[in-house]
Amino acid sequence: MDKDLVKLIRKSYNMNQRDFAKAVNCSFSLIALVEVGKRRVTKDLENKIKHAFNLDDSTLTTFVADFFEKTS
Repeated sequence: MDKDLVKLIRKSYNMNQRDFAKAVNCSFSLIALVEVGKRRVTKDLENKIKHAFNLDDSTLTTFVADFFEKTS
């Protein structure tokens, strides 16, 4: 998972960074730093995001494909 996917997930749920961080159970500053590329997405953060939004690798692949289909 990379910063762009984190931002895509957050925006698809119409959440600001603070609400997203609260849902994921991490700090707002971590999400902000990840989204600007100053921190990487750790496996722990990835797992928290997947758990908070009931996502798995298959769902993420579909999620990204649907996004690009809608934007093209």
